[in-house]
This record gives sequence, C-alpha cells and structure tokens, in this order.
Amino acid sequence: MTSTTSPGSASPASAWTEPSSTGAALLLLGRGSDPSAEKGVECPGELPSPSDPTLVERARRAKAALGDRLFVLGHHYQRDEVIQFADVTGDSFKLAREAAARPEAEFIVFCGVHFMAESADILTSDAQKVVLPDLGAGCSMADMAALSQVETAWELLQDLGVADSTIPVTYMNSSADIKGFVGRNNGVVCTSSNAKRALTWAFERGSKVLFLPDQHLGRNTAVLEMGFDLEDCVLYNPHKPGGGLTPEQLRDAKMILWRGHCSVHGRFTLGCVEEVRERVPGVNVLVHPECRHEVVTAADYVGSTEYIIKTIDAAPAGSAWAVGTELNLVRRLANAHPDKQIMFLDRNVCYCSTMNRIDLPHLVWALEELAAGRLVNQITVDADTAHHARVALDQMLALP
Repeated sequence: MTSTTSPGSASPASAWTEPSSTGAALLLLGRGSDPSAEKGVECPGELPSPSDPTLVERARRAKAALGDRLFVLGHHYQRDEVIQFADVTGDSFKLAREAAARPEAEFIVFCGVHFMAESADILTSDAQKVVLPDLGAGCSMADMAALSQVETAWELLQDLGVADSTIPVTYMNSSADIKGFVGRNNGVVCTSSNAKRALTWAFERGSKVLFLPDQHLGRNTAVLEMGFDLEDCVLYNPHKPGGGLTPEQLRDAKMILWRGHCSVHGRFTLGCVEEVRERVPGVNVLVHPECRHEVVTAADYVGSTEYIIKTIDAAPAGSAWAVGTELNLVRRLANAHPDKQIMFLDRNVCYCSTMNRIDLPHLVWALEELAAGRLVNQITVDADTAHHARVALDQMLALP
C-alpha cells in the first residue's frame, strides 16, 4: 500500500465515506479524498489563487531556492503552465528512470499521476523524497484493477488448475500494489512500447497471460503484433462472478484481459476515424495502442507516446495528422509544428481530467512548501510491495 502526507489530514482516510454530490464536487475542486482509488488521500486546503499574476515568478523563485536539491519531472500530458518548469519531460517509465539517475536530488516533484510517483519512489533511493503536487491526481485505468480483485481472479485460476501456466503481465499504468502482485507471481511490467517483448517473454514461460489493467493494449498487441486471433482473448470483468466467464473460457484462453481502459484513449471511435478522413482528405491517422481495437486497425500509424512525438517530428511539411491521444500533447505538437496540420482525432476535445489536476497553483504550493523546509504530499510505497514491484520492473529492464 502507499502512504501519503499532506496538510490538514486530521482524520484518517478510513473515516471517509462515499461522497455526496457536494462531496464529489469538492473532490474535483481539490478538496476531500477518495481512499478507494489508487491515488492518495487529502489534497491541500489553501492554494494560491489561479488568478495570481505572480504564480510563474513564485515558481521560478522557489525552484531556484531549492537548486540541485530539486528535480522536477513533467509527463507529456501535463498542461503547458506546468511543463515549463520540468527539468525532464517524457512518459511515465522514462521519468521514473530519470529520477533514479539523479541521486543528488533530495526532492523529486512528479508532475503526473499517482502510479507514476509510486514508480519513482520504487526506483529511487530511500534518501530521496517523491512529491506529487496534488494527491488527487490519480489514474482511472489504474483504479480499475484493485489488488483484492486481482487476488480473487488469481484464486479462481488456481482453483481451475491453470495459475501455474499463467504469467501475469501488468502495464506500467497500474498501482504499486498490482506491480507487487505481478512480481510475487513471476510476472513482468510492460510499457506501450515494449508490450510485444513482454508478452513474448511471458509465453516462453507459460501457456496463457493475465494482462492488467488495459484490455486494449493487451488485445492490440496480441492480435496485431503477435498473430493471435480475437477468439484467443477473453475479457475478465472483476465485477461479475467468475469474471463473467465460464471455466472453459478461462482454460482455453491464451490472453485473459482485465476489463480496464484509459478514459481518454477509450473515447476514440471508428466513427472518429471515418469522420476525419472524410473531412480532411489525405490525413494520416496516428493513435496510441490504448485505443479500441477497431480504431487501431483503422489507423495508419500506432504507437506509444514517444512514438507519436517522433512520428510527428519526422513528418514532412504540409502533411495532415489526426492524433488519437491526450489533448495537451496534441496541442503542444501542433504548436511546435506550424508547418503541419495537426488535429485531435475527436471533434469533441477531451483532457485527462486527473492529469490536469496538477496545475500551476498546486505546483507553486508544493515548491514553496519544500523551499520553506516542509515536506508535503510525499508518496511512499511500503518496503515489501516496493521490493516485489521492483522485481517486476527489473524483469522488464532485462527483456531481450
């Protein structure tokens, strides 16, 4: 499990109950907590005003005061007002590794979401403190696979006599608890760029894979990159008895896909692809493998966030691109390449709402607190979970 510290946390998370409509609204505004999610507990109470014209200067001043003691990481999906203060930008695993490569940094401020900060804590030394500016910045996909649910599924596979031949593989976008489960059961973590290598490794050691928590990445990799049939994949729903599957389906499946998805990438549809092709003749459709299978098969290019960036960078001037990934990144790519026509794949724009909780007021608050000698919003993973999660992460690094 993960522990967190922040101001105003007088009552334990266990005392918190399901929010009313008012409570839910306060949670969205950065107040309150949700212990059922992979993110942390209380958010800070007193933040600088978003309209404060000195916010940028305050962030610069606090960052300068901390000097080499501070290392700021910014995920590609962060808003521009935050990303301008990042020492390094990248995807979640790149950023966690960058943090580990800066042992002189006492404070790692991770502008991303909760599971990313957990990974940074796992990979950095005990002397380094990982800080998440807003503890409410979680990940809906990671929340779709709770440890108790996964353990129940594993017990079912054991009862069916197939657990010994099943290798668990979890996407990087999962909680430390899930990574720890995978490490305990001889599995591996994967990213969107090395999922094929991870699955190849897994099938060399077992006859089936339990893939967590993103069904789309698992399905797209197995079918489009490894030659499996859609019939080789079954979808395990943790909210139904037996996952909503028969014992025969579980025994016969090669890929047991967890019923999870990205709330941003999952919104793109085949209709989006067809509409943009009709509206923009000659457009190139470029999507992330977290998108639905029918979207990926209809696209021209499919790849990780880093792949998307490199593809747009290398594209010829005058080319048109409809990009199926988070809007902050798409807009940043469009601004960086005015000689190309770059647009969001869906006509209805959509940010990652939890990623966007890290805004300039939260970043300024966190930096100023650190500069004043007050450690806030620290993300820590317990030693046992961190050990087994590190086993699964190290296995990923060792993939051929």
